Amino acid sequence: MALGNGKKRRAVFLDRDGTIAEEVGYLNHLSRFHLFPFAAEAIRRLNQAGFAVIVVTNQSGVTRGFFPEELIAQVHERMVAELAAGGARVDGIYYCPHHSGYDCSCRKPRPGLVERAAEEHGLGFEGSFFVSDRYADVQMGQSIGCQGILVLSGYGRGEYEWNREKWPRPPDAVVEDLLAATEVILRRP
Repeated sequence: MALGNGKKRRAVFLDRDGTIAEEVGYLNHLSRFHLFPFAAEAIRRLNQAGFAVIVVTNQSGVTRGFFPEELIAQVHERMVAELAAGGARVDGIYYCPHHSGYDCSCRKPRPGLVERAAEEHGLGFEGSFFVSDRYADVQMGQSIGCQGILVLSGYGRGEYEWNREKWPRPPDAVVEDLLAATEVILRRP
């Protein structure tokens, strides 16, 4: 939705596993989904600040045969319910079921899902953020005009400690977790 002044709404694009919920490798059973205890508070504060909150996640376990696509819907239903119980909501959830051998535009770090979400929700990238525990996601967000924040939860700490010297551009911020990322976002103009 465009705002009254013609500007598009700002968004926070969030990776799911390792950012909103525990990273468990291939989440192949609903019982393995564990929302981080701070996720609802962080997202609620983003909601209150007027940001659209969009979840963007790769779920290649579908095409690898590790779990059925229906499980993704079940996990997202649980995530939405748990966030709602904490007073938080997401405006959209987008996922790619393909593995890296597919030539698709939707698998991160390609920007297809983020671009689709922006189009469908009337979002702009200027003043928006991409938060993830994976540097490739952060870099993709930066490449389309978002500020990229790396969280050290999930794979983030290892990515930061072992690979940061190779990064062509550092993240705009490196923080402990999604709640700390929210603090950074809310302090930025």
